[in-house]
This record gives sequence, structure tokens and C-alpha cells, in this order.
Amino acid sequence: MTKKQKKMLIRIGIAFVLFAALMVLEHTGRLEGMNPWALMAIYLVPYAVIGYDIIYKAFRNICHGQVFDENFLMMIATFGAFGVREYSEAVAVMLFYQVGELFQSYAVGKSRQSISDMMDICPEYANIEEDGKLVQVDPDDVEVGSTIVIKPGERIPLDGIVLEGESFIDTAALTGESVPRKASAGDEIISGCVNGNGTLKVQTTKEFDDSTVAKILELVENASSKKAKVENFITRFAKYYTPVVTIGAVILAILPPLILGGGWGEWIKRACIFLVISCPCALVISVPLGFFGGIGAASKVGVLVKGSNYLEAVAEMTTIVFDKTGTLTKGEFKVTKLLPKGGNGGELLELAALGEGYSNHPIAASIREAYHDEIDMNRVTDAKEIAGHGVCVRIDGREVLIGNEKLMKENAVFYEPCEHTGTVVYVAREGAFVGSIVISDTVKDGAKEAIADMKKVGVRKCVMLTGDRIKAAQGVANELGIDEVHAELLPGDKVSEVEKLLAAQTGKEKLAFVGDGINDAPVLGRADIGIAMGSMGSDAAIEAADVVLMDDDIRKIASVVRISRKTLAIVKQNIVFALAVKALVLLLGALGMANMWEAVFADVGVSVIAILNSMRALKIK
Repeated sequence: MTKKQKKMLIRIGIAFVLFAALMVLEHTGRLEGMNPWALMAIYLVPYAVIGYDIIYKAFRNICHGQVFDENFLMMIATFGAFGVREYSEAVAVMLFYQVGELFQSYAVGKSRQSISDMMDICPEYANIEEDGKLVQVDPDDVEVGSTIVIKPGERIPLDGIVLEGESFIDTAALTGESVPRKASAGDEIISGCVNGNGTLKVQTTKEFDDSTVAKILELVENASSKKAKVENFITRFAKYYTPVVTIGAVILAILPPLILGGGWGEWIKRACIFLVISCPCALVISVPLGFFGGIGAASKVGVLVKGSNYLEAVAEMTTIVFDKTGTLTKGEFKVTKLLPKGGNGGELLELAALGEGYSNHPIAASIREAYHDEIDMNRVTDAKEIAGHGVCVRIDGREVLIGNEKLMKENAVFYEPCEHTGTVVYVAREGAFVGSIVISDTVKDGAKEAIADMKKVGVRKCVMLTGDRIKAAQGVANELGIDEVHAELLPGDKVSEVEKLLAAQTGKEKLAFVGDGINDAPVLGRADIGIAMGSMGSDAAIEAADVVLMDDDIRKIASVVRISRKTLAIVKQNIVFALAVKALVLLLGALGMANMWEAVFADVGVSVIAILNSMRALKIK
């Protein structure tokens, strides 16, 4: 509990004791026959103790031109109650209103604290080695390329590459993943995580302002500024609702006595009850609190949602579009099949590895990686690359062709076409076909499960976009259960395809795009919801996205859909409940069938119930 909340609790306690004492005296007849002005002065003591700040805020807002708010409604309602000599009810209204405000403050603080605890990832210092000693410096002062030392148990201050040492890194604060990750020389590590039991020497790759931790903190700080449509509706609703009910209360206090004659006190009392009931606290507080809880629940599983408007959009998502490489697949090309004509796979792989010995293409690298023996390039002469076809070399003095179908056809090689999914490399020696090698990009762990989960939560269409060959793309799509494939696309083509899919959307349907590369940034920005990989994704993609998966696990998208829909359901429950109760009690108050105690329930009670309901959003699993 904060210092401010403790101070308010003391005020409530003092006011309650004074009020309870006065109620006992009043009900035992000790205050009977007392001068009305003296009696009002006595009741003004607990009223001033509990309500002086509300009166101050109301007058201050009036001076600034902000007349119609809950402070104004409480002030007018309680002043009116004093005017018609309902002293105890005036104090009770202010007392219970402040109890509701304290509860609301505590609830908001608890929601914020749960997020800030989870996102308490900002490093306080970085260790730089100077003259053989470690010196603590501000992470802001560390330049790119500097070497920092991270001791066991310390928070990693900057993104970098491990130079020396081995340790396990706790990434729970960023990714929601409870299992530590191993880090050793050559591995990339990101700021905000906690080092385990080993000392690491790390070369920094980014300045603090561009680091992962700085970007995350900025996203969290800005999340509350981007409001959902429901929130904007409530803000606009309250703006017009408050003056309307205030005018309604004035009419209720003046018109019936003028028409019916007399009874001013009774109608003023009804107007005061009307004002207390109409206070929109339950809506104004519980709706943003619900969305804040939903964003917190998503953060717990390692997903950053940049605003409640995006959380709301995720709840309406019906189509999801994936980039293939790096999103559904690992982007790591590996030899998956050797198909020798004569049955000698070792010779086939040896010829391909020697022939691709000088190439820096990913396909060539994957062939060399699959050939575990040392490559003797002295055996290779007259290497010649043929653009779009492959290579022609002499190995041990004999001509070898390594490439695609076009290379085989142009050299009149009778080859056996390979129908396997992936990139196919054909090998021929001295005009005779030796065999083919299939190289595939491996599917990410959990990708198939992720697609199935999305179908379960109501996503109707899963689409894949890729620059890869149609055959390879279709193979991945069939394996994962993708509904629609668009292959052999350039980066600009991806935007066009997303435009077509957006044009096919109807009503409130929303489309999400999931990508990780710098070439995905335009598409992420164009989609209704852009979802980026935070761990290995490019800075441009993360900047353009609306939702960031901190550990690149696309299975968490289905979790965020569940969280967003549950959050939206909670918010709608609060709106319906608050408006229904208020409408009923407002009607009863206007007809004289509700007293101040029912009015207090319609205001404070409804607010407390709505706030409790909103806090459930933080607990969504």
C-alpha cells in the first residue's frame, strides 16, 4: 500500500469513528431538539475530514473549465443533502465514495505493480574492466563494441555476443519461459535477462537506447496511451453523460414542485439521490483497468501488446498471414535427402561439397556442412558459376555439373526428376547423372501445434507468403495445415497479397501478419495487427509491429487471442452490469423509491464489483 493510500485509510478510519458515534447518538435520541445549525456543524466535522479533497478538486476543475466530473457530482449531491437536512446521509455518501476510491486506487496499483514487477528488467549498471579492475558505469555510457563483464546473478545490461565464459540465462522476465537458456562463446544474448552461475565477457552490439530492454520498457510505458474503441466510447460517453444527468437532476429538483406545488425538500432529496446514482465511476475506471489487466496477462506469457486497441483487434482476428522463412521455418537450410543413382550417397555428397567449395550461397554452405570430412580444394579446378543454373567444375580432372534442372537440360544430361519437397541440386559427371540432393528449410518446433491452436480459437484462415518455390512452399503448408499459399513473391508482392486479403474482409473481421525480417516491416505496418518476433526479429519489424513475441514462439498467438477475447468479455460485462444497475436505481430514485443508501450501492457498490471483475483479466491463464 502506498503512502497516499495509507493516509486515505487513516482519514476513512477517523471519519468512520466520528460518523458511527454520531449515528449512535442520533439513534439513542441524544441529538433530539438540537439547533439544526449546530447539528449541521457537528456533522460537517466528519464530512470535512473525509471529503475536503473532493470539494477542493471540484472547485479547482470548475476554475479550469472542467465542470462535469465525479467530484462535481459528489459535491452537489452532498451539499444538497445538507440543504434538506439529511446530514447523516451526506456524510455516508462521501465516506463510502472515498472507500470506493481507495479500493479503486489499490486495484489499479496492484495491476500496475504486477506488470512492473514482471517488467522490472531495467539494468542499473554495466561492468567495464579498467586496469585489471571492474568499474560499474551507467549502461547509457557504454559504446557499441565495448567489452563488458556480467557476473553471476547480475542483470544483462546491453545486447551483445558472448566472447568468453559459459552460463545459463534466465529469460523469464522477457519471454515468460521458465527454463533457462545456455549461453557460451559466440552466442547472442539480450539485455534484461538475468545471468546464472557463470561469469560472461560480452561484446556489446547495440547502445542502451537501441537495446532490447529499452525498447520493451518504451512499449510498456506507451501501451496505456493507445485506447481501444470501447475505451474511447466510454470516454466520449462520460463527457456527455455527466452534464446530461446533472441537468436532469436540476429539472427533477425544480420542475415537479413548480407543477405539483410545494414539496421542495423531497424533490431536492430525490435530485441528490439521482446525482449520486449517476456517477460514472464504474465505467470510467473498470474498462481501462480490464484492458490493462489483459495486457498484463499477455506480458506474463512473454507477449508485448503495444496498446489496448491492438488487444481489442486481436479478439476480432479471423485471418492470420505468416511469412515462411524464420517464422514457420527455422531459416536453416539442411541436406534432408541424398538420392544417388547408383546407390553411393557418399560419393554424391563428396562431389557436391567439392564443387560448391568456393560458393558462399546458403545452399552451398548446407552441402559443405553435411559433408563432415575435410574438403581438399586442390582437387578442384576450372570452377565456373552459371547464373541461375549452378556451377561447372573439374574434380580430379573430370567435368562435374552441380545445379538445377535447367543446367541438366542445357548440357543434355539424362537425369531423374526429383519430386521431393525442398530445393533440389542435381549432380552429373562427364555427362552421366550421379544423383540428386534435397535441401530443406526445417519447420520450427511447435509450428504445426500453433496452427492447430489458432483454428481452435476461431481463426478461420491461415495463409503463408514466401519467396520460395511453390513446390517447397506447398510441402510446408501441407505439413502444417495452412489453408492458402502464395509463393515466389518479392517483398513488394507480399504487401499486394495482404491488400487483397484485407479487401476480402467484411464487418469487424481483422487480419494479422506474422513476420521477422526487415523486409516484413511494410507488411506488418499494413495489416490490421502486425505480430513480430522479438528475440531474433529485426529492429524494423519490431518497430512496425503491434504485438511482439519475445521468444519467437508462435504458439503464444493463440494464447493472446484467448486473453484478448476474455478481456473484451469482462469489459462488456462491466458495461452492461453498470448501466443496467444505474438505469434501474435512477428510475427508482426519480420515483422516490430509492434512498441514499441504495444510491451509494449503485455508485460505490457497482464500482467495486466492476473493479473486482476487471482484475480477473490479470489472472487469465
